[in-house]
Amino acid sequence: MPDFTRWPSFPFEGGMRVKPLAAPVEVEPPRSGEDAADCIACGTPDEAYVWVSERWRVRAMDRPTGLPMVLILECRSHLDLGDLPNLLAAELGVMTVRLERAIRSLDGVARVHVNRWGDGSAHLHLWFLARPYGRLQLRGTFLSLWDDILPVIPESQWRENLAMVAAWLAEFGGQAIAEPPHIQWKAPSTITYSPSAGAPPTPEDPRPTTLGDIEAKPDTAAPTIAAESGATWTS
Repeated sequence: MPDFTRWPSFPFEGGMRVKPLAAPVEVEPPRSGEDAADCIACGTPDEAYVWVSERWRVRAMDRPTGLPMVLILECRSHLDLGDLPNLLAAELGVMTVRLERAIRSLDGVARVHVNRWGDGSAHLHLWFLARPYGRLQLRGTFLSLWDDILPVIPESQWRENLAMVAAWLAEFGGQAIAEPPHIQWKAPSTITYSPSAGAPPTPEDPRPTTLGDIEAKPDTAAPTIAAESGATWTS
């Protein structure tokens, strides 16, 4: 076994073995969205994103995962990394630094890892993964694996973090799509007691597919909450 299996950050222990190396193929299969007409990223509306601008968009998973924040930076143009013109190439550096700072400003975030895997989707996308402060075992290259192992963070905290990152980016331009959770004020007379109300429903599959280098689903909803006030006031 390679030396990294003995690193403190390696997520697994016990007996393991390396898979046999498959023979190389003569022609590699096309990636998802090689043709812009079939590209899911190109066909996804702005409402499904956290923040958008004229040339860039930032999206999240469809629900919380184990890390405090996992975001994806995409360019609007149907281009891969090596195809960027000079303008977008220069802006990519600025956007990478800006988004890293925004995520690192969140409470409980120590570091932000920036990764690019180009085998799944032809449309350029960079992953931003936040490492929790004090979790030294999560340092390094295995952070994406730990995201699938750690307990899922509370959805309210996740949505609040998304809104904070979106607002941070919007200070420099673009439009914040994600909104923070709103307090639902209810008149005391409308509150009813239910013995089973204290147990929230548990989804059958509480964790999305996260770091498999996949595209967003076309029907992915924007991570926003529209709260309605049920309060009534009488004199």
